[in-house]
Amino acid sequence: MAASAASVQCALRRAMAPSLVVILGATGTGKSKLAIEIGRRFQGEIISADSMQVYRGLDIITNKVTAEERAQCRHHMISFVDPLVSSYTVVDFRNKALALIDDMHSRNRLPVVVGGTNYYIESLLWRVLLDTGQENEEPGDGGDEAPKRKLELEKLGGAELHKRLAEVDPKMAAMLHPNDRRKIARSLQIHEGTGVCHSRWLEEQREQEGGDGLGGPLRYPDPCIFWLHAEMDALDKRLDARVDQMLSAGLIEELRDFHVRYNQQKVQDDSQNYQQGIFQSIGFKEFHDYLTAPESSTQQEKDTLRDKGIEALKIATRRYARKQNKWVRNRFLKRECPQPTSCSMALFSVCLDSTVQFLRNQHSL
Repeated sequence: MAASAASVQCALRRAMAPSLVVILGATGTGKSKLAIEIGRRFQGEIISADSMQVYRGLDIITNKVTAEERAQCRHHMISFVDPLVSSYTVVDFRNKALALIDDMHSRNRLPVVVGGTNYYIESLLWRVLLDTGQENEEPGDGGDEAPKRKLELEKLGGAELHKRLAEVDPKMAAMLHPNDRRKIARSLQIHEGTGVCHSRWLEEQREQEGGDGLGGPLRYPDPCIFWLHAEMDALDKRLDARVDQMLSAGLIEELRDFHVRYNQQKVQDDSQNYQQGIFQSIGFKEFHDYLTAPESSTQQEKDTLRDKGIEALKIATRRYARKQNKWVRNRFLKRECPQPTSCSMALFSVCLDSTVQFLRNQHSL
């Protein structure tokens, strides 16, 4: 539902003391700007829910908040994972973020979760990840061995993986495409580590009080969620302009430096993988041909590859924005407080600029 700028203030006051505030929406809608204003106004601290911003490096392409912005409100979960680590998962994020939320609650600070990685946010709002008795323990979580085993499984062909899953968990196999090796590998790993089918774990989770077809119940009472939105035509123009701003801020230099430091040797060894870790960042793989162009290439050839990379980055960014909105509609909107008697969740769809200006005016009073 649409809400005026004042609805932000009203929602937070009505909840009196929401357990946490969540700001989600497509890239380019200004989530970080609103998070900072809410954090300043309501004594909050910000938890970044962005799967690429957890890594050190590529600050421009991952659109991390600046040092000046971070000085306005305390931020967490940014630039703390080595860029060569490829095994960081949503479970790692969830465990660390939950501890941060508990700490903020103990200090009477308002947790403000903001980011574009919606399944990270979902892992905090709902009990959607699997647990085996202890909240911060993932089934089959064998310490350092779990990520290694998952990577071993992912190296197998999709057909072979799907065949193995069909043998131990036909229900889960029927829900997953043979090409989705990462999810299939995860389901196999859960079965290997627990002896229980992944599909059965999900069924038990959905049967919990407050659960539904998409997973378990809300984790915290009374969360307040803001979905930032914009007309797609306007957002497309805004995203294109943001890419141009990134270029002016030194994007090409950042990509070249990161490539030399972390990716050049992988390319030479034919071991580079743009499906893992920070190398998944939108923008890095789009400039692969430009970054790996032979030294003998003419300036015209390099300029052509650079322009192709810029256009590919703009296209990928626009597609990603649509994917994020689709996730919100398919996962969040369909889950809005299925049992009102056991929870209270406020979800507002808001336009950014007037909301931020309203909060700034209130903060200055």
